Order: sequence, then C-alpha cells, then structure tokens
Amino acid sequence: MLIFGVLASCKNERLIQRGDTLPVAYKKAMALFQSGEFGDAAQAFETVISIGRGTDYGQSAQYLLAQSYFNDERFLLAASEYKRYITLFPRAEKRDEAQYKEALSYFKLSPRYKLDQEYTHTAIEKFRLYISRYPESVKVEEAASYINKLRAKLAKKMYFAADLYRRIDSYEAAIIYYDLTIERFPGTVWAQRALLHEIETYIAYADHSVLSKQPERYGEAIEAYEKFIQLFPNGKYRDEAEEYVDEARSALAALDIPEEEAAADTADAEK
Repeated sequence: MLIFGVLASCKNERLIQRGDTLPVAYKKAMALFQSGEFGDAAQAFETVISIGRGTDYGQSAQYLLAQSYFNDERFLLAASEYKRYITLFPRAEKRDEAQYKEALSYFKLSPRYKLDQEYTHTAIEKFRLYISRYPESVKVEEAASYINKLRAKLAKKMYFAADLYRRIDSYEAAIIYYDLTIERFPGTVWAQRALLHEIETYIAYADHSVLSKQPERYGEAIEAYEKFIQLFPNGKYRDEAEEYVDEARSALAALDIPEEEAAADTADAEK
C-alpha cells in the first residue's frame, strides 16, 4: 500500500494541479505527451486550452491535443481537434500539417469495403482539399497515394455489389453496377475485373433469354470485349476476356446471325 501510495503521489505531481501557472501546466502536459501517456496528455492539454485561450500556449496546446488523440488512436476526436485548430488559427505555422493529419485521421477511420464508406468519402475529400491548398507540399504525392487506396476500396465495394447481382442471376442490375465501377474508377484493377465479368454476364444473360433477345445480348458481350481491349490492351485479364468473347461468337454463329447484324441490333436497342 505504501508503494502504491508513493506511485499515486508521483503521478499526481505530474498532473496539472489547482494553482499551477500556465507555463507549468503546459510543461506538465508536454511531459505526459513526450512520455507517451497520450490519454493523460489530452486531458492536460484541454486544461491548458481552457486557461490559456488567446495565448501561444493555448494555440500550441490545441495542436498537441489533436496529436494526443491521434497517437492514442482516437481518430474521430483527433479529426475534430485538427479541424478546430485549422479554424481557430488559419495563419498558424502548423496549419498545413494539421489539415493533412485531419485527412489522415479519416483515412484511419475508413473501414473494410463491406461496411458503410462515409469516412472513406470524407478522407478523399479532405486529401483533395489538402492537395489543392498546398500543391507544393512534400506530402502531395503521399496524399495522392492515399486517395488511390481509398478509391480502390470504393471500387471494390461497387464491384462486389455487381458480383452479388450476377451470382443471383440479376443480370441487368449486375451490368449497371459493373458499368458504374468502370465509369467511376477507371484506373483501378476493379474496373478491369468489372469489364471482364460484364462480358461474362452478357453471355449468361443471353443464355437465359428468349431466342429473339439472344443475338442482341451476345452482341453486347462482344462490344464489352472490344471496350476491354480499347481500355486495357495489356490488361491482366485479357486472356480470360478472349475466352469469353470466343464463347459469345460461337453462340452467335450457332444462331446463324452475323456479328455485324447482332451489333446493329444492339445499337437499335440502345436507341
């Protein structure tokens, strides 16, 4: 009990006490931060902010409060405090760093692709804002890399939504979502996969269609393949795409309908 009492007394001395001056309170908060006690440091910096508004100590404490939350992996609180710092001190030296860390906080909050992607969208928006405001920053390339990762996650989510529709034979819905994946995320591997499976989906759709609709849908499979070659001439899924288009062409040949006529039917249907 004596040991615990001594330890508690030592810790209490390191925490901000009633009557501590602003410089002393700030020094104690910094000591907690530097020793990695980020939860206690956050509380201490909140105290410094409350008694040091309008001072350099208060400004520095606001930034370090956000840093404490970030280092403690309390990213939503960190993002909020970085934003507060940016708003309160628009000309501060660390404003650009705070804006970057706000975006990074939302990146950390971005969940796996199957879950709601609100924080993913927010992170992309924040990184883009950072790049537009600080185009000369050394962190621009890194910010762009984070955007690419986040966009790939959104593409993956949309691709798997399409894939689910395909697996339950909802062909039209699958094609819509594959198209959205290709249109919105053209630079990702998921766009390639979406276009590959769009070819496959058109073939399955044709196979399960009435005879009069089959030529049009096999023709759409062939058009999707041609789009794949145009967009991804050296794509990693090209061999699979060629296997699917051979299947579509063989099916058309069995119907005894020229490929050009099927393409014309597809164009008429689109009109």
